[in-house]
Amino acid sequence: MELRAELLKSIWYAFTSLDVEKSGKVSKSQLKVLSHNLYTALNIPHDPVALEDHFRDDDDGPVSNQGYMPYLNKFILDKVVEGTFDKENVDVFCWTLCAKKNYRPKDGVGVLLDKDAFHLWCIFNFLSEDKYPLILAPEEVEYLLKKICLAMSVELSCVDMEDFISQEPVQLSGITVWAFLDFVNTGRLTRGVENDSVTMAIDKVYQEIVGNIIKEGYLWKKGHLRRNWNERWFSLRPSTLHYYVSEDRKECKGCIELDHNCCVEVLPEKEGKRCMFCVKTLTKTYEMSAPDTKQRQEWTTAIQTAIRLCVEGKNSLHKDLKLRRRKLREERERRRTTKEEELQRLCLLQGEKESKLAELELLQEAQRHSQAALLQEEQKRRQKHEELQRTLQDQLQQAEEERDNMQAEMALKDAETDRQRKRIRELEEMQVRLEEALHQEIRARQNEEAYRLTQASLLVEEEEKMKVLLALQEEQEQYILKTQREKQELRQEMVTKSQALEEAQHQLEKVRANRHRMDQDIATAQRKLRQASTSVKHWNVQMNRLMHPIGPGGELSCEGSIMVCKAKCEQVPVSNSLSFLHSLSCFRSDSLLPERRLSLGENMVNRDT
Repeated sequence: MELRAELLKSIWYAFTSLDVEKSGKVSKSQLKVLSHNLYTALNIPHDPVALEDHFRDDDDGPVSNQGYMPYLNKFILDKVVEGTFDKENVDVFCWTLCAKKNYRPKDGVGVLLDKDAFHLWCIFNFLSEDKYPLILAPEEVEYLLKKICLAMSVELSCVDMEDFISQEPVQLSGITVWAFLDFVNTGRLTRGVENDSVTMAIDKVYQEIVGNIIKEGYLWKKGHLRRNWNERWFSLRPSTLHYYVSEDRKECKGCIELDHNCCVEVLPEKEGKRCMFCVKTLTKTYEMSAPDTKQRQEWTTAIQTAIRLCVEGKNSLHKDLKLRRRKLREERERRRTTKEEELQRLCLLQGEKESKLAELELLQEAQRHSQAALLQEEQKRRQKHEELQRTLQDQLQQAEEERDNMQAEMALKDAETDRQRKRIRELEEMQVRLEEALHQEIRARQNEEAYRLTQASLLVEEEEKMKVLLALQEEQEQYILKTQREKQELRQEMVTKSQALEEAQHQLEKVRANRHRMDQDIATAQRKLRQASTSVKHWNVQMNRLMHPIGPGGELSCEGSIMVCKAKCEQVPVSNSLSFLHSLSCFRSDSLLPERRLSLGENMVNRDT
């Protein structure tokens, strides 16, 4: 699958280079030529019958990339056998097709040679993802440029790199191979570096990444038969360590197979050789000597890396590094996305918090207004109650004054009672009315007691409502404190408690109105009771005075007495006049029986008490 993916990258460039009109389709004749050359480069037996059948002229129009892929997979890629062809030949063929159309250095002169551009193109394809069109992530471009600069022993200019990556086309669609080659051809990376050094550096990076060579270099090797030391060019790959006569790699002198049974050990100096180390396999031990300690450390580390890759079943170091870098990029992207989502979520939560705080302030303000209104209503009720009390006190004082006046008038009438014997009948009638008044007083007291019981029940109900109201207020305050932790449930609970508070306040107002009406009823009953009590006391006093005999010297005639009584009766209320006439009639028939009159007066006084 990895070989197929790498081949498809190169073939994709060849296919797109044949699409002159950039319509996504290529003529059948060009695809025949492309397929024939791929047969040759991949060392696959030609199948002209299948080729002609697939690209018959009776089909309509050119073929798109999706239309060419079934033939490419079935008749070409499925027949590819790894190791039977040189992939570099396929890359050279595809590069030749696409470079003619897309690779055009400015003014026809560039820093890179054609071979260097080809090597960079191959490296770009190796590092790019399996997504079309092929682009390279900015991190991978930076990694590649650092490798090239390290091979040239120069430092990468971060300013030039940032200027290139920050370009708008690069930010929008990524870095293409042609944009990358144009950037290298500008010469920003190779200021003061000779072209040969650039070529050697690119070739070194190409051999390392595409050629899958972990490390190359000269080492001294000890022979197995003659036991002499020879300088050889070593080339290390993930599973093998080849050594050649020279660095042109034309004559291979041997190959060391690396697996999980191999190991690397550092040896002490002997036989005049320094910086020695050996590679041990199951059958042989290969002794080698590096030019210096640094080279020995690099070679031992590289061989250990190759053994580790072989043990892990990986055939390419840079593919492993590429996968690790991709995972790191994906992890960074996930973290960045998560951070942005968290920031957005925090902004939303902050907005919700501010809105809920504003709503809470509005609710608190409304509660303060309602409390102020309740205080005002309470003050008004108290003022009305005080005014009612003052009015009742004034009325009571007036009644006392009237009682004093009546007592003074009755003192004058007491002198005339002895001459009023003709009114005994009227006093008897007055006695009957007095008894009725007593019954009325009893009923009034019973009504007063009932009113008081009703008032007490209303007071108890009012206290219960006040307790409920206080409980609701305390619960509301608890919910206000709880809103700092549970902000989402605040609105519903506050609305519910506010409605309950308003309903309780409304019921409290009703109870207070009922209490006010009962207070008025009680005041009315008390006033009637006081009037009845005053009448009873008044006529008791009058009867006591009438019981005394008329003394000598009374010059007032019967007609004059009647006129005076009539005038007094016109000044007092009707109820008092009737009571007076009733008391007078009570003593008409018993005027000559003082003992009876005395006992009757005492009974009346006792009943009044």
